[in-house]
Amino acid sequence: MTAPSDSLSDSRVKTLNFNVGVLGHVDSGKTSLARALSSIASTAAFDKNPQSRERGVTLDLGFSSFTVPLPDHLRVPGDQNDQCDSLQFTLVDCPGHASLIRTIIGGAQIIDLMVLVVDVVKGLQTQTAECLLIGELTCPRMVVVLNKTDLLPPAKRQSAIDKMTKRLQKTLENTRFKDCPVIAVAVKPGGPDAPDTDEPQGVPELMELLKTQSYRPDRDPQGPLLMAVDHCFSIRGQGTVMTGTILQGALAVNDTVEIPTLKVTKKVKSMQMFRTPVSRAMQGDRVGVCVTQFDPKLLERGVVCTPGSLRSLHAGLISARKIGYFKGALATRAKFHVTVGHDTVMAKVTFFGLPSPAPGAGAGPAPLDAPFSFDREYLYQESYAEGPGGAAPDPEQWALLEFERPVTCPALCLVIGSKLDTDIHANACRLAFQGRLLEGFQDKAYGESALPRLRIAKMKHKEGQVERKETNMQLFVGLKVALSTGEAGVIEGGFGQSGKYKIRVAEGLRADTIQLLGSGSKKKGKGGGKAEPGQEEEPRAEPHPVSIHLHFKRYVFDPHKKMVQS
Repeated sequence: MTAPSDSLSDSRVKTLNFNVGVLGHVDSGKTSLARALSSIASTAAFDKNPQSRERGVTLDLGFSSFTVPLPDHLRVPGDQNDQCDSLQFTLVDCPGHASLIRTIIGGAQIIDLMVLVVDVVKGLQTQTAECLLIGELTCPRMVVVLNKTDLLPPAKRQSAIDKMTKRLQKTLENTRFKDCPVIAVAVKPGGPDAPDTDEPQGVPELMELLKTQSYRPDRDPQGPLLMAVDHCFSIRGQGTVMTGTILQGALAVNDTVEIPTLKVTKKVKSMQMFRTPVSRAMQGDRVGVCVTQFDPKLLERGVVCTPGSLRSLHAGLISARKIGYFKGALATRAKFHVTVGHDTVMAKVTFFGLPSPAPGAGAGPAPLDAPFSFDREYLYQESYAEGPGGAAPDPEQWALLEFERPVTCPALCLVIGSKLDTDIHANACRLAFQGRLLEGFQDKAYGESALPRLRIAKMKHKEGQVERKETNMQLFVGLKVALSTGEAGVIEGGFGQSGKYKIRVAEGLRADTIQLLGSGSKKKGKGGGKAEPGQEEEPRAEPHPVSIHLHFKRYVFDPHKKMVQS
C-alpha cells in the first residue's frame, strides 16, 4: 500500500486519498460491499468487533481501502512534482442500526462521498432516510447502490430495478443529490450465510462509477491539527495506537499532540497508513498514531489536536435550521441530543431570531453560518419559527445550547440536534435541527459571566389596569403608555394600595376623550326602578370606553430584569 504525497519523503509514488462513507439501513449489505471493494483492511474493518460478529451487525465504524491508477480527470496540469500517481479509496463502513445513529453522524463528517446502500427488495426504510439526511448535511456527492438484486425473480429483475430507481430519483428531486447515479449490484449472492463461491455482481462497474464520481477534495496541511479518533488499542512492546482521520492540519512523527478531554499530551512515536509506515500525514488521511504510556481504555472515541487549540465548552450559540422531515415541535427549554463535532450530549435549547426580517430575507433558506453579533438585538422565541404555511423558507434564527456536560470541539463545527429517545421502530425522522457553532462559553459560570451580554428580548404588553401582587410600582414609574384614543402619557407613580397607578398626559386629553370618559361613569341598574327606603340603588358598571396600553421589553438574561422601552 502506498501513502499520500506528503506522507513518504522517500517514495516516488504519490497517492491521493479519498474518503467514501458506506451508509444504509441495517442488513442492507454495507459491510459485504466494503469487503467486496477493498483490498486492504484496517484493524477495525469488516466487523472485527467481537460483538459485531456475535450479533451479525456492524456496531462501530469500519475502515478499509482499495487503490486504483489516478483517473485522468484528477490529474493536475502543470507542475509534475505535485502530480499523484494513484487514487486510494478509504471506505468508512457506518453501522446501520437505529440506536447507533450518533456513531453514523460521527463517521459521516469525515467523508468526501457517500455510498447509500438500499435493499432493492425492501426499498427506502426509516434509517435509510436518516442516512440520506446525514449525507445531505455532511458531504457534497452521493452514489446509490441497489443491493441484493439476486433476490429478485430473474424474469422481473430489470423492471423491479427500474421501478426502484425511478422511486429513488423522485425522492431525491428536492435534495442536493438530485440526479445522482444509481447502480444495481449483488455483493453477496445467496445472502450472508451463502458460501463465497459466487462472484459479486456489479462490483467492477461500481468501482468504475466511483472513479468517475471522485474529485480532488480541498486538503490544507496548514493550521492546527484536528484528528477524529474512532479506535484506540495497545500493541505489546510498542505502545498505544489511536486510529482516525485527520480533519484539519498535518501530523508528523515526533510531534506532540493533546487529548483535550483528558488534558493529556503525548509525543508521536510512529505512524502507519494501512500498514505502511509513514513519517507525515495531512488533512483527509486515515492514519494510525502510536504513543507510549497511555491507557487505551481512557479514549474509546474522541479528538486529538495541537496542544491548546481546542476548547471545552459548557454552552454555545449556533445558527439554527429545522430539518424538514422532523415532524415534532422545536420548543424552547426542551432537551435534545446534540452532536457537536464528534461528541453527542444532552442540551437545553433556547431559540431566538431577529425582531423583524432583514432586507432581502425569505429568498432562500437561512445560511448555516448566519453571522451573530453581541451588539445586535434579538427576539426571544417560544419555539423555532417556520416559514408561513411551511412553503416559505424559514426566517434566519439562532439557538443557545446549554450542555449537560462540557464538550470539546473546534469553532464553526457542524451541530446536529436529534431526538434519539424516539422509538426506533417508529416510522419517524429523529434528526431535528442543524447548525454551526458560532460562539462558545468556556466558563462554567457562563450564566453570570457571558449570558447577560446576549440582548435577547421578550416583548411585554399590558392593557388596562396593571395589577400585580406585591409589585414595586417604582419599577413602572417613567414608562410611557398609550391611550386607545391616541394620547400618550407617562406613569407618574402608584395610587393607593390596590396596585393602580397614576398617568400624566402632558398635552392634556382631547374633548372627545373627556366626553368618552364621562359616558363611562356609573349608571342606574337595569329596570330603573326606585330603591327601597333606606337603600341605595346598586350601580351597574359599563365597559370602560378608554383603555391604556403599556408596551415594554425585558432582556431574558438581564440579571436586573429591567423593563426597557424604545
